[in-house]
Amino acid sequence: MTILDSNVVDVVGVDPKRKVAYLAISDHLQWSEPLDEHLWLLQEKINAYLRFIEGGDLYKAYPSARDCKCTIELVAKYSLPQKALGFVEQAALVIREAGFDFVCRVQDNS
Repeated sequence: MTILDSNVVDVVGVDPKRKVAYLAISDHLQWSEPLDEHLWLLQEKINAYLRFIEGGDLYKAYPSARDCKCTIELVAKYSLPQKALGFVEQAALVIREAGFDFVCRVQDNS
């Protein structure tokens, strides 16, 4: 699954020792102008993840995640341009206000 599959959660991992459920978004797309479509795809994907958690589907599919802190992780193949970084910062605020964590990292392609 990837960012193109907007209503699908790409990867879920549960670390019972740390009590963290990780939900990863896989973004394999290059950043090219105009950025709006890519940002829209990312926004739709994040919204789907929030619905998945808040609607209880995470806990139905992964019962061991019930007592865990949720972390949404954006894993990008390519470095994010400044406009995308600004978007991600705003998204992180919204996600944290909802009670979840958010991290963004660029995949090491070396």
